[in-house]
Amino acid sequence: MSFLDKMKNKLQMAKGRGKEQAGRDSRDPYMEAEGRKDRMSGGAKQVGEQLKDAAKEARRTMKK
Repeated sequence: MSFLDKMKNKLQMAKGRGKEQAGRDSRDPYMEAEGRKDRMSGGAKQVGEQLKDAAKEARRTMKK
């Protein structure tokens, strides 16, 4: 399930980049800000997934 979560987060980041660029091109500061918010939210979720992976690896290492 972690793989799917990571893919969803990357998709959200890409969607945010697209919105941000569209906002710049159309000079719409609200769309640009919304895209930035989506991008940052996806990045924060990615960090959470990386922390979960690190915790799993630490537990796996301690068991040995």
